[in-house]
Amino acid sequence: MKNSITKLFNIQYPIIQAGMIWNSGWKLASAVSNAGGLGLIGSGSMYPDVLREHIQKCKKATQKPFGVNVPMLYPNLEEIMQIIVDEGVKIVFTSAGNPKTWTSFLHEKGITVVHVVSSVAFALKSELAGVDAVVAEGFEAGGHNGREETTTFTLIPMVKEKLKIPLIAAGGIATGKGMLAAMVLGADGVQIGSRFVASNESSAHIKFKEKVVQTQDGETVLTLKELAPVRLIKNKFFNELQDLYKQCPTAEQLKEKLGRARAKQGMFEGDLEEGELEIGQIAGLIHEIKPAAEIVKEIMEEFNEAKKSLC
Repeated sequence: MKNSITKLFNIQYPIIQAGMIWNSGWKLASAVSNAGGLGLIGSGSMYPDVLREHIQKCKKATQKPFGVNVPMLYPNLEEIMQIIVDEGVKIVFTSAGNPKTWTSFLHEKGITVVHVVSSVAFALKSELAGVDAVVAEGFEAGGHNGREETTTFTLIPMVKEKLKIPLIAAGGIATGKGMLAAMVLGADGVQIGSRFVASNESSAHIKFKEKVVQTQDGETVLTLKELAPVRLIKNKFFNELQDLYKQCPTAEQLKEKLGRARAKQGMFEGDLEEGELEIGQIAGLIHEIKPAAEIVKEIMEEFNEAKKSLC
């Protein structure tokens, strides 16, 4: 399958595995890339030396293109970007910040840059900043999210109407039919996160993977908009957070409740009660933990079958 996204990244399928914190290490990124998609290492949960190790291991595990996702709200950005350059990474997805900050620097090093946005306005700003493509992510998505609560299938055609560069859809996509629907609405490819959380190669704790498989519709909620919006599975921590909201808390009180490393506690260490459990609404369609290659294969097979059935 050839289009603007497969050409941009030199990949077989227009499927990008999201660079999710505590889930997206070198094993998952290399597995997705080897299966024909684009794997991303999630640097947001990595110290610089850990990121370097993951990049080096990913280079040994695959000869195919892969990239690094860099949330720009984290510290050590200069060191992280220099590691990316030093290790010869050719694709960077930036998020949670101003795309102007690093796009020129990365382009000067021959690196393809994609920025993640949640609105038409930010998509246009990204295009003006010179990025090579944008990921437009609807509020169905897991992890950190936009405040606008614009759904993916509303956002994609609105962004497509204004944008000239390639467009990748994200949020609520985990199947071939979902991929086809996004592309009919104007996307050139899809970024998939939650489905790859429940993969063998995901670095998430097995208890979290199993929880994702068990999650049904209505069991995730977007919260913490005052800090950084995040979609969470309902659990003890989430319920305590809701009780705190009844008291009209300040941002500082919310930060205090959130504490440090709560996402690591939930997703990486497997504390399903006190941890932060980030996942998308599409978890209700995820029923099994599988190898990443099998997930990619199933998505493409369903995509092609669905496309044929409409002809």
